[in-house]
Amino acid sequence: MKAAVFYDAKDIRIDEVSSPSSVGPYEVRVKPYWCGICGTDLHEYAVGPIVIPTKPHALNGSHAPQILGHEFSGQILEVGTGVTNVVVGDRVSVMPLLFCGSCYYCQRGLNHLCRTMACVGLSYEWGGIAEEALVPAMSVAKLPDSMSDEQGALVEPTAVAAYGVDSAGVRPGDTVLITGAGPIGALASLYAAHLGATVFISEVNPNRQALAKSLDIGVLLDPTKIDVVAEIKDLTGGIGVDAVIECSGNEKALQTALSAVRKAGTIAQTGLHTKPASIDPMILSEFDITLRGTWCYPVTDWPRIIDLIGNKGLPVEKVVSAKISMHDIVGKGFEELLSPTGEMAKVLVQAK
Repeated sequence: MKAAVFYDAKDIRIDEVSSPSSVGPYEVRVKPYWCGICGTDLHEYAVGPIVIPTKPHALNGSHAPQILGHEFSGQILEVGTGVTNVVVGDRVSVMPLLFCGSCYYCQRGLNHLCRTMACVGLSYEWGGIAEEALVPAMSVAKLPDSMSDEQGALVEPTAVAAYGVDSAGVRPGDTVLITGAGPIGALASLYAAHLGATVFISEVNPNRQALAKSLDIGVLLDPTKIDVVAEIKDLTGGIGVDAVIECSGNEKALQTALSAVRKAGTIAQTGLHTKPASIDPMILSEFDITLRGTWCYPVTDWPRIIDLIGNKGLPVEKVVSAKISMHDIVGKGFEELLSPTGEMAKVLVQAK
């Protein structure tokens, strides 16, 4: 079968690889339909390997070369003898986090913080940008008829965004600033608005500003033209927002978040910073501000996110910029997404 395989930085190949040869009692064989290119994938392509192991992974022994893809939907082709949650023919979304189940964090239900956590498409034999994949049955959730295959591939990034918003304690009627309108920021904006919050979006990139405008859910603020903090204070009666979801991983955006949030407000750091950022910790103390990080999402969140998209109308498909074939993954996918002048935000790859 064909698969997109990571070998090293700037070295992703469409290879002919062996299909899964057997299905374990609690595994399923999936035919991937669509798979998103994630920011983590971009980091791996640009300067990796980072997350992708070069030595056998502690949980499962996997290592590069690595079949890519951890944001994907597909159809069940085969089920193990002990599988009861899905049947052959079901359309599913894959929750890619893999965990030991016995460490300190797993025993406390914090499986996404497992000491030996692995991830389908990053540190596991199989990935979603391939014609077939083998995954644990507990990792798949059935999609309703009301949900498209493309939406199924967006459950994973939506779970990331929702966890950031939920971690900030956002409630109906709250005011929320989203810093960064990339895919996660856009999805966080949609989710916060769905909860009943008033949303402000700060973004410097013109193409991502266009994406934010297309969502039609909040006030767009351009830091290159206005003082975002002053504008937020003006729009909130001098108080500041109840919560900030920092989705850019940018030092200046984090500093903006600290100045724009109200006293006793909360900042969720959801975007990943690739280098240290400087802040004034006195602000946290003086104004009783909570600054908390978020990592991935609760592994049990798939049914809830699927229900939000499929049955409650969360329009996550609005963040998709392009749908491409596997053979175009480098030129029209990775290179386009990494281009400073590129117009793409979220790219879905057809896994065939």
